[in-house]
Amino acid sequence: MAEIILKNVNYQYPLEEKEVVCDFTYCFEQGKVYGLIGENESGKTTLCNIIRGFIPELYRGKLEGEILINGRKISSYDSGELASIVGYSFQNPFVQISGVKDNVYEEIAYGMENIGVPREQMIKRVDELVKMFHLEELVDKNPYELSGGQKQRVALASMIALDPEVVIMDEPTSQLDPKSTEDIFEIVNILKKQGKTIILIEHKIDLVAEYCDSILLMHQGELVMHGDAKDVLTDPKVLEYGGQLPQIVLYFLKQGKLKGNEIPLTVKEAVEKILKEAQR
Repeated sequence: MAEIILKNVNYQYPLEEKEVVCDFTYCFEQGKVYGLIGENESGKTTLCNIIRGFIPELYRGKLEGEILINGRKISSYDSGELASIVGYSFQNPFVQISGVKDNVYEEIAYGMENIGVPREQMIKRVDELVKMFHLEELVDKNPYELSGGQKQRVALASMIALDPEVVIMDEPTSQLDPKSTEDIFEIVNILKKQGKTIILIEHKIDLVAEYCDSILLMHQGELVMHGDAKDVLTDPKVLEYGGQLPQIVLYFLKQGKLKGNEIPLTVKEAVEKILKEAQR
């Protein structure tokens, strides 16, 4: 499984005067779920495009610093090799649908066809993903006839079909209703149990708090805070940098009776804390 190391990474888009990512240094360990948070245009998506090799290959611009995946410089990978290691889910699922398949079942299989996965293995994998993503009623439908939320689930399934070691999800629930959102986060949990490294850009901070191991907060291209989810998402400094805190944390901060790690991170933690105190 993959380890990703970034050392003193800076990036500036062509024709732009300011760097979008500034002196970014961090090590993403294998098998953990990372929540990448921050206000709009803080550099989150740009950072993910660096990790998946689209910068500077496609977007050009000026990239400085060192990016290592499994101990190798990212520049030493060809695009196909890197795509098999790092999977990326776009915020807009419309751009991820291939446009060459007539039904959802074949769409999920498309990437595996391209890399020559044996037919029996491919069918088994698609069947597993159809069940995992609750797509049973959609397998015969044309991907372009689906709703935005349904497209999002198909796009995610198609990406995960290639079994990448690293899964980057850029606002995967932006098109989804609450039930489908919960389903996606359950899939995040399944992928974590499989040992995959997951980098998640997501504004639904209460779910980030529940499912992520570590949090990285970006502000104006810089990594301004990072650490365990509990430590970062109970710290009011997050708000000063334009980040969000879970509703339950905001409630306890407003009460002013608890500080730091004493503050529950999720509703479940809050209930457990209240019941424990009631039994004293």
